[in-house]
Amino acid sequence: MYEDRYDSCWLLSKGEMIHGSGRNADAYPWQGRHCANEECCCVHRSLPVLNQKQMYLFFVNLHSLKLYCSVIVRLSEKSIEMIEEQKISFFKKWWISLRPFSFPASSMPVIFGTVLAYAYGGESIHVGYFLLAFFGMVFLHAGANVLNDIIDFNKGLDKVPAPVSGGVVRRLITIKEARVASSILFSIGALMGIALAYMTSWWLLIIGVPGIFIGIFYSLGGKIALKYHALGDLAVFLNFGTLGALGAWFVQTGTFSWVPVIWALPMSMLVIGILHANNWRDIKSDREGNIYTIASMLGDRASLQYYGYLIFGPFFVVLSLILIPYFAFPNVPFMPFTFGIVILSLPMALRLWQKALQRKKPKNPIDFVALDGATAQFNLVYGLLCTIALVLEAVIRIWI
Repeated sequence: MYEDRYDSCWLLSKGEMIHGSGRNADAYPWQGRHCANEECCCVHRSLPVLNQKQMYLFFVNLHSLKLYCSVIVRLSEKSIEMIEEQKISFFKKWWISLRPFSFPASSMPVIFGTVLAYAYGGESIHVGYFLLAFFGMVFLHAGANVLNDIIDFNKGLDKVPAPVSGGVVRRLITIKEARVASSILFSIGALMGIALAYMTSWWLLIIGVPGIFIGIFYSLGGKIALKYHALGDLAVFLNFGTLGALGAWFVQTGTFSWVPVIWALPMSMLVIGILHANNWRDIKSDREGNIYTIASMLGDRASLQYYGYLIFGPFFVVLSLILIPYFAFPNVPFMPFTFGIVILSLPMALRLWQKALQRKKPKNPIDFVALDGATAQFNLVYGLLCTIALVLEAVIRIWI
């Protein structure tokens, strides 16, 4: 029976794709090509040990399935035998589940707002307040990541792991473990926020409480979940952009100001870019699940244009914030010219744009699948350059 379906297979190195081809199927490795009108079957790292019949049905019934594989499988003429299953450490399971690649999206506004308070708020940096704000944001972000994985998995939206998927869809952690972890992470983040408000001012809760609710109801809440009503972009814009920078400014200065809100706009746009790259990749599954995101509403072509605005727009925003106040509104604080340093990140933006343009025929198929992770790296570099620009401005003012 098996040789009629699969007449050969290749055993690649551990952690790579094992694939087979037969008279009715032609499969490619994950790093190979997309499977168009073909059966593409691979084995997932968390797939349990199956008997021969189950394994055969697994391969036969799945169509265009592209999964990570860290299981060595031998396909022979009359049997399919599981040989080895790679062990994943406890630390690595949770590292994957928390999706730390995304943490710069929430932590960079805190760093930026803190340095901005030092450079323009006339205050020395209180390291303790900074650390509480920084790790509070990271814990809340991690909790939101795990909660989002739970909701998407339960809704059937995350069926196939992507390079940046969390641990639930990969079966690295159970739903129960994920719920406990999410609750703990949210609780720690909230307690850090309350501690900050107690030590600085309870007015901080005006920023913190809406941020926590946005993080929770981004994916939780059934029909009212923000993510599923094209409000996800606005949610991350506020939480991981303007509110983060404003909160960091407030805990250092004790005052509210429009400066951190406006100056954080470029990074806020890039955070939306991370989310949009994810939603753009998931347009098909989101539409099948009646999930409305900006990407699913725009479609593929308009999503490309929108992505372009999000990754190139920050450069024009910085230019505008430097020039327009300087020439037209002399009483409004303008961005220092040191922010021109962000141009050093333009090559990264151009590479992202090239990957987006080649999404249908990529040189490396993982390029578009992992575009959100690559955009997160760009956001990190861009945010660091913005922070360096503030430090340079402070040094220049001291010496001049």
